Amino acid sequence: MKELDTTMKTALDTVRLARHGKRPTTRDYIDALIDDFIELHGDRRFADDPAMVAGIGFLEGIPVTIMGQQKGRNVKENIRRNFGMAHPEGYRKALRLMLQAERFGRPVITLIDTPGAYPGIGAEERGQAEAIAVNLYEMSGLRVPIVTCVTGEGGSGGALGIAVADRVFMLSNAIYSVISHEGCASILWKDTGRTADAAEALRLTARDLKELKVIDGIIPEPDPGAHEFPAETARRLKKTLLQTLRELLEIDPDALLQQRYMKFRNMGIFANSAGTIL
Repeated sequence: MKELDTTMKTALDTVRLARHGKRPTTRDYIDALIDDFIELHGDRRFADDPAMVAGIGFLEGIPVTIMGQQKGRNVKENIRRNFGMAHPEGYRKALRLMLQAERFGRPVITLIDTPGAYPGIGAEERGQAEAIAVNLYEMSGLRVPIVTCVTGEGGSGGALGIAVADRVFMLSNAIYSVISHEGCASILWKDTGRTADAAEALRLTARDLKELKVIDGIIPEPDPGAHEFPAETARRLKKTLLQTLRELLEIDPDALLQQRYMKFRNMGIFANSAGTIL
């Protein structure tokens, strides 16, 4: 087993690995990371959403609430899981469990792997945008540590709906972007043949996002990727989560909230050579 060299890969190569059919799913990681996991269901308003897996358990003795989007392994399961694209009830289920975690003082772990929130008519009728917006607002003030890792695809608001965290990590072959490279090519150039150009322009790789200070760290995958070494990838993820949670649990909740606010407030702020904020 050797370390993955990301310097020679194009952004499109990374997209293909992030979407690899054998890449570990959220539930695969939960089973590898969490002891005594109990999955919880339903948003208490409409239904349970199989595209969002959420529950409670122990990470090396630390009680946690953990959740993430769930893709399938075959056509039948992908249809049931809606290809990892959650409906509003999925985001409301996630929020219900996050608020429960706050009441019981449990830190929250979220695992991101979605092309985006489901944009269907029913989802929009039931308040898809509102559900995501409420999650962004509530997570910004949640008085327990939140740690996020993008394990596959991190697509737009569908990813952000459970990603307002104190620390945000990415696996080295994951992607995180405001839009898919296919959608970007269609909008900018009206040409789906320019998806490689779009992938580069979006700067959606872990290396790009670490440089832009959108994420806090990169968890390296063994070569050729998590799909070949899922157990080792999970071990590395677990090590990072444990170290990060132990650090965050030592921080006073008020200080934690202030740090979280400043983390996101400072994104996208640039200064010129004279130090003037642009």
